Amino acid sequence: MSSHQVLAGFHAVTARLRHAPESIKELYVEASRRDKRMQSFIEQAQAANVRVRPVPADRLDGLANGTRHQGVVALALAHALAIDVDEVLDLLEDRSEPALLLILDGVTDPHNLGACLRTADAAGVHAVIAPRDRAVGLNTTVQRVACGAADTVPYIMVTNLARTMRRLKERDVWLVGTDDQAQAGMHQVDARRAMAWVMGAEGEGMRRLTRETCDELVNIPMQGSVESLNVSVASAVCLYESVRQRRTA
Repeated sequence: MSSHQVLAGFHAVTARLRHAPESIKELYVEASRRDKRMQSFIEQAQAANVRVRPVPADRLDGLANGTRHQGVVALALAHALAIDVDEVLDLLEDRSEPALLLILDGVTDPHNLGACLRTADAAGVHAVIAPRDRAVGLNTTVQRVACGAADTVPYIMVTNLARTMRRLKERDVWLVGTDDQAQAGMHQVDARRAMAWVMGAEGEGMRRLTRETCDELVNIPMQGSVESLNVSVASAVCLYESVRQRRTA
């Protein structure tokens, strides 16, 4: 991943201002925008000691490279919430609640990843894990769609996903994969324990080794004519089953 990244849109830049303002090297806003939302944003940036540079809209268009920016673009240092899986494993030991992780195998669409990160943040997920060779990184589109969640949920790209999953199992993290052909349903999972939901990409699903490394495979009940859900929607359904069970408990 590059040492610098472009953040576009109010949510993505505001989240960075809140969590790591020192990482923002340049902050540009549309000079012609003077509405309340922009004024509030500028005040927040100034309070964080980040210089704001008003520029024409076409300059922002060029910086955002096609991403919808809402009149706000920042050039920032890549902000790593976690270095590797070891750091996440150590983090989990310090938490009182059971681990809740999301593993994405083969998600290459930035809109899907952004939506997954946003849901992961809302559901209280401790980290999202993906393979380095078959996944999209935290690009500008992901940052925008995630609405700031890319700066709050650790996104860890690992060299060997199956090996990482085995290490999680050694720490008593139960791995539950979703598979249309599985006999058991997702509501039968004990989601109160330390666990990770494992999702495959649309169409291809999980790779064979990823599937075989899971402790349990379950299906998401489908009542209508469609055969499967978008991976971000499927992630939301499963993660909120964990939320439901844990709140009930």
